Amino acid sequence: MKTVLMVAEKPSLAQSIAKILSKGNCTSRKGLNGACSVLEYTGSFQGQTVRFKMTSVCGHVMSLDFIGKYNNWDKVDPAELFSQAPTEKKEANPKLNMVKFLQVGLRAIDPVFYILSHNIDGYSSLASQVLDAIQPVMNKGSVREQSVYRAKFSSITDTDIWNAMNRLGEPNRNEALSVDARQELDLRIGCAFTRFQTKYFQGKYGNLDSSLISFGPCQTPTLGFCVERHDKIQSFKPETYWVIQAKVFKGKDSPLTLDWHRVRVFDREVGQMFVNLAKTSREAQVESVSKKEKAKQRPQALNTVEMLRVASSALGMGPQHTMQIAERLYTQGYISYPRTETTHYPENFDLKGALKQQINNCIWAEEVKALLSTGLNRPRKGTDAGDHPPITPMRAASEAELGSDGWRLYEYITRHFIATVSQDCMYLQTTIDFKIGTEAFSCSGKTLVSAGYTALMPWQGIPLEEAMPTCEHGDTYTVDEIKLVEKQTSPPDYLTEAELITLMEKHGIGTDASIPVHINNICQRNYVTVENGRKLKPTNLGIVLVHGYYKTDAELVLPTIRSAVEKQLNLIALGKANFQQVLQHTLDIFKRKFHYFVDSIPSMDELMEVSFSPIAATGKPLSRCGKCHRFMKYIQAKPSRLHCSHCDETYSLPQNGAIKLYKELRCPLDDFELVLWTSGARGKSYPLCPYCFSNPPFRDMKKGMGCNECTHPSCQHSLNSYGIGQCVECESGVLVLDPTSGPKWRMACNKCNVVVHFFEHAHRVQVAQESCDACDASLVAVDFNKTRTPLPAGETQHTGCVFCDPVFQNLVELKHATMRHPRGGGARRGGRGRGRGRRGNPKKPKDKMAALAAYFV
Repeated sequence: MKTVLMVAEKPSLAQSIAKILSKGNCTSRKGLNGACSVLEYTGSFQGQTVRFKMTSVCGHVMSLDFIGKYNNWDKVDPAELFSQAPTEKKEANPKLNMVKFLQVGLRAIDPVFYILSHNIDGYSSLASQVLDAIQPVMNKGSVREQSVYRAKFSSITDTDIWNAMNRLGEPNRNEALSVDARQELDLRIGCAFTRFQTKYFQGKYGNLDSSLISFGPCQTPTLGFCVERHDKIQSFKPETYWVIQAKVFKGKDSPLTLDWHRVRVFDREVGQMFVNLAKTSREAQVESVSKKEKAKQRPQALNTVEMLRVASSALGMGPQHTMQIAERLYTQGYISYPRTETTHYPENFDLKGALKQQINNCIWAEEVKALLSTGLNRPRKGTDAGDHPPITPMRAASEAELGSDGWRLYEYITRHFIATVSQDCMYLQTTIDFKIGTEAFSCSGKTLVSAGYTALMPWQGIPLEEAMPTCEHGDTYTVDEIKLVEKQTSPPDYLTEAELITLMEKHGIGTDASIPVHINNICQRNYVTVENGRKLKPTNLGIVLVHGYYKTDAELVLPTIRSAVEKQLNLIALGKANFQQVLQHTLDIFKRKFHYFVDSIPSMDELMEVSFSPIAATGKPLSRCGKCHRFMKYIQAKPSRLHCSHCDETYSLPQNGAIKLYKELRCPLDDFELVLWTSGARGKSYPLCPYCFSNPPFRDMKKGMGCNECTHPSCQHSLNSYGIGQCVECESGVLVLDPTSGPKWRMACNKCNVVVHFFEHAHRVQVAQESCDACDASLVAVDFNKTRTPLPAGETQHTGCVFCDPVFQNLVELKHATMRHPRGGGARRGGRGRGRGRRGNPKKPKDKMAALAAYFV
């Protein structure tokens, strides 16, 4: 029997699709990477019975990056990144071993067909990544590229999935090339500018409060929109103007406030003249009465940008968070695919079927039943972008199923969908024109005729107003008051996320998939802050950067050049432009801009020095420099670092933690005072030498390593002195004693987040010179307090192995890591002490597994 392998984008999708296609009759087993399942069933494919194997990846398989040596910021000129630096595709998540998983999955079958069931923006790129991963195996076997198919669907429903299987297509190589071009351009351009300006400005200023001064072809114009609005606010000069306010009444009716036809004047004397002309009459005469029935159109079908706008403005949810929720609703089958630019339903879309799914929801059941009985109104004609249908609810849900934010987004999507097939809102607008003296005034009001779609979207409804009086031409009203009112023009407000999304869409900055990412980036970089009402207020850093770009090269921040690039990328996707030509042409343009930017950086620096403090004038004295023995200043603002103003040297530090002096101890290699880094969130701490942290002293060390990874053979602070055993969770880490943690003693992995608490309230814990005969881990000598000793006969001292000694069995507790059971391979390795393998291969005794299980599971 032949075998068909199907690959979905995510494990949850694979499970849902397999369940539909097998009609619930499939078997499941975990794949070799532990993250993806393999679901199997028998079915029919192209007229013959086959064995289906359904599996998945976990998002993108590969990511683009420079080869290793070009990732060294200190040794590589950023200008080389435009052309000389080779790129390579690396596994996006190496821990998942996705390439090996796919290749083994292919070898495990009699390969005949591939069906790539991807359904995301850039899905062709993802399909291409899967094909590239399995290409070596395909070439050896009998699988031909003609045997690769694409199943396109927009919702996880039985109908959509079966229709997709009956209309299989081929992966679009041009679309994949378009995505590849965008990735390479963003990588080369972004990294070159980011590296240069980050090193330049962080080396000069101490209070930038951003760990990365990043630049991006889309990110920077996005920031530019926010700063442009800020500049308008700052440069705004209020103007005084005057309006005439008139009130009239008739009999005992409530007074009417009238609007002046001239609206306003900017000269007080002119305004007073018009008031005097109006005051010549004490009566207001009705000149005309008009009544018009008007329609407020129902909304077009929902696309991604509109969903993001409404989620931000009405639901108070940021774009990134909104997309995460929408993707979850999609993979669970509640809504159709949430990344689409289309606002027009295809002719064959089952609107009635989607509406019937909502008939039992008590919130809108009445409106749904009425529509089904009277007939659906055809949705307004929108734009067909040729990607996916508009965002539509696919099955009923409740708040209990979806959670608070999930339900709020689902409720809006559902209300919007029902509104698109409802009637327009109809209302009667009445306008009465008056004349007082020589001046014309009017008042108007709206009366609801038919709520239509606003019954589902009440926030768009016609506001309740006091009924307009009944009158006709020639009627007179008594003038209650006429006065000149002074007012002032007001500045615009800061851009909201919804307004920014609109500007990005208008100017072609980003795609529906990337717009949330760009907005999130400028927030993460501390270029803007999100204020009340989801308003985006630029920080000092964001403002100065944009002003600097305008001063050096305005095209770096204006949307025009990126918009032009996006058009070329779209032509690649359509097969109308050459991949290499577009890539090379764009890189040539930005390379010239980069060189001009570097030459012009002093003019941008003039703005920076006005707004930020020199690094030498920032921070507080903390530890002594090993070169001049003067105090270095600790700069807390991101990125935290130490600066010696006498030597004019800056030394990197670990981020996202607290730094303090470590007992005034010094590094034996360079005489720098050690500092202690502590992470309150993870409960980890370790000492480090500021000089060694930035300048690794040994070949087997890398930049950014502390004393807990230092391989110095005799230093009392190094791994050789405090290393205990191999980490029970990660491949390369060593559990290192934290000598500052008493009386709540702990050892922590020097690579991952595993923290092991042990020997609480012990008086002293030391790493002994001896090693365990069973697992090769270093023995630990513990002095217990007399009142809390767990040892028999009141003994207070014991030396043993943390992993193997039964005396220590109940005194060890793992934290900050999800442990797999040792029998499942989570702790399959033996110990490794501070000698880092000096005894050869560590032993793996049977009782080691039991010991770890007893301690950690």
